[in-house]
Amino acid sequence: MKVDATVVTGGLSAFADDAVTAETAGYDAVWASETQHDPAVMITLAATRTERITLGTAITVAFARTPMTTAMTANDLHEVTGGRYILGLGTQIKPHVTKRFSMPWSRPADRMHEYIRAVRAIWDAWATGERLDFRGEFYTHTLMTPFFSPGPNPYGNPPIHLAGVGPRMTAVAGEVADGFMAHAFSTERYLHEVTLPSLREGFERGGKDGTGFEFSATALIATGNTEEEFAASIKDVRRQVAFYGSTPAYHPVLELHGWGDLARELNTLSKRGEWDAMGEAVDDEVLHTIAIVAEPDQVGPALEARFGGVAQRIPLYAPSGSQTDRWGPALRHLQGDAAQRSSTRRGGVK
Repeated sequence: MKVDATVVTGGLSAFADDAVTAETAGYDAVWASETQHDPAVMITLAATRTERITLGTAITVAFARTPMTTAMTANDLHEVTGGRYILGLGTQIKPHVTKRFSMPWSRPADRMHEYIRAVRAIWDAWATGERLDFRGEFYTHTLMTPFFSPGPNPYGNPPIHLAGVGPRMTAVAGEVADGFMAHAFSTERYLHEVTLPSLREGFERGGKDGTGFEFSATALIATGNTEEEFAASIKDVRRQVAFYGSTPAYHPVLELHGWGDLARELNTLSKRGEWDAMGEAVDDEVLHTIAIVAEPDQVGPALEARFGGVAQRIPLYAPSGSQTDRWGPALRHLQGDAAQRSSTRRGGVK
């Protein structure tokens, strides 16, 4: 079981610092999110200061870019990192794609399926020198002269991991990606009743058995070394649960538990900009069902109980930053005997 750190916000130099801290502490990877900065710049800076740790994006917004620009950036990052890069893709939601990035949106699962195949076709053309001839419904790439081809990457192609929540996008990951990043806005019940069956459906469509596929299981974590830190962390996570819960694309998670009224309430409050009221609407039952709320030495066992035997990677995630100073006990627990115990219990996603 690999244990990773996820950095959602913070400056460019702060991410590089977090990557160094995570590598020194023994984490397997650190993930950059596309929020306030371009994750490619964050990864590049971290690559110059680290040697071992895997560097990935969680996520790069796919639909803000064409497959060609994504293929080129990912190819360069894989070389810059010495083969340590993972291309983590996600759709974001329609308002961000159309209103923030001014890019088209339609049938996201079908578009993503084609997008990943287009990226792979571009990489294959660079690696083999054969003619680029990808013709799809959403994307067409038919021009690649030797002058514009970087040629084969000395480290091969980076793995592609896909983030998702709904069953259709999750199945796309199983079919055409190398890994799946489960959204932090999830529950143990949703994992076993929706996510894992959808991945298996994708494996079947893609003629796979799941071997080598990496499932990253993420949970929001509220913890702290002091009472003040713990209280602030709970408040941050409660607000993050409310933020995600206000998004219609994530409502099925709440609806599965009979919390559809809460989903609609959060959506209404978000449109009014009532962010504090949104956090207050998330009660303790919802908070504890979605997030891990525990003292630092109990975070690891709680994650093991939820994801053991299913996940190959567990990124430790908090809305307000990496918080690697609070995750030491969880890191040691998950990288120790817990990994062996859980790997024999459920057998992974197959």
